[in-house]
Amino acid sequence: MEGVLEENSAGAGALSQELRSRRVPGPHGEYPRRVLIIGGGFAGLECARRLSNDRRFEVTIIDKTNHHLFQPLLYQVATASLAAPDIARSLRQILMKASNVTVLMDEITDLSPEIHEAQGKSGQVYEYDYLFLAAGVQTSFFGRPEWEAHTLGLKSLTEAQGIRRCVLSNLEKAELTECEDERRRLMTVVIAGGGPTGVELSGAFTDLVHRSLRDDFRRIDTSDLRVILVEGSERLLGAYSEKQSAYALKRLEALGVEIRTGTVVADVTEQCVHFADGSKLEAAAIIWAAGTEANPLTRQLGVPLADRAGRLAPEADLSLPGFPEVFVGGDLVSLKDSKGNLIPGVAPAAVQMGRHVAAVLKEESRLENTRFKEQKLELRPRFRYFDKGIMAIIGKNAAVVSSGKLRLTGFLAWLGWLFIHILFLVGFRNKLSVLLGWAFAYARNTPDTRIIVQKQE
Repeated sequence: MEGVLEENSAGAGALSQELRSRRVPGPHGEYPRRVLIIGGGFAGLECARRLSNDRRFEVTIIDKTNHHLFQPLLYQVATASLAAPDIARSLRQILMKASNVTVLMDEITDLSPEIHEAQGKSGQVYEYDYLFLAAGVQTSFFGRPEWEAHTLGLKSLTEAQGIRRCVLSNLEKAELTECEDERRRLMTVVIAGGGPTGVELSGAFTDLVHRSLRDDFRRIDTSDLRVILVEGSERLLGAYSEKQSAYALKRLEALGVEIRTGTVVADVTEQCVHFADGSKLEAAAIIWAAGTEANPLTRQLGVPLADRAGRLAPEADLSLPGFPEVFVGGDLVSLKDSKGNLIPGVAPAAVQMGRHVAAVLKEESRLENTRFKEQKLELRPRFRYFDKGIMAIIGKNAAVVSSGKLRLTGFLAWLGWLFIHILFLVGFRNKLSVLLGWAFAYARNTPDTRIIVQKQE
């Protein structure tokens, strides 16, 4: 075992040496600044793209997967509306023409900002001049990690495919069983969390069973599938107006979703959800969409956390207090906009943060050769967030959109939701594939992604 470890360490060291040897000095003899980007989401990818082919920078972007994921449509993979390749694209493919960008699939496990180093799970050590931490969030169980074993999350393609596999497999088992109690349990889906993810999931599942699957089974009626949406507060979609929340509630109930607001989850055991009022629900599929927390790396930076979820409160330029060379972006940021409102963890905000960090680095590089070199930190611009609004879809032909003073519900909001999501997809192939898939599903009510791929044991 020691020999294997030594071999891996030697390999990692060799790779580090190789990366250093590739550095080519610029026209004035200076070496390019090493920019390490952790996370290939919206913020990290946008920063890398903005710095691409700029000889002043040597960029390394690291992600634990090899693809950029369009998370806003992840629920459609979970509900068999889209296939995984429709909403994901290889990071290497996206950045293949960026000659100064290296893409690596690794998981950063340790950060040492004092010595400008990060260490990967592979054993590789990454040195940097600038660090952009945009590693995203993970599912939060509010101090009850044991619940994870009994629930399904929705933060990755693997988890989305797991939800789809579980729900579709349960329907197949329900068709097979002769026991009514077993069939009832198999045809019950509990979704914990009444935010956009929970609302979109519940609406999509009812669409799936009421329209898409209604003629596919002979021994069960798929419309008997119980989709139960549980929310601890008194209304759904707490970030939206009360009128929009009421619309979402009414729309979901019309689709057949059972709504339980003001209901707090006290415990989750195998195929059973226990509530604070003493009641419980047996369900073969329990989906957890009730909260998120920051990547654990935020706790290694030695700066105060902004909240219990582990997010960071950066300076106005998105750098961390005491570490001007370390920037943070995306869902890891807890920052207020010019109106005093917390900036939401949405794709447009992340893209703007990635663009801002790249602009700061470019401007600092320019100032290096001017008389303002010593004042470059003071001259950094503030991050200014342009609020493009938030939106959530509620089944077919209905959505809610909130942008400034604009409040939309219904079909018009749904069309806006479709347009915006197509616009933000990366790559022409993904845009075309999703558009054609939606058009076919809209016309036929029959998605083609209902194949169950069994998980390998």
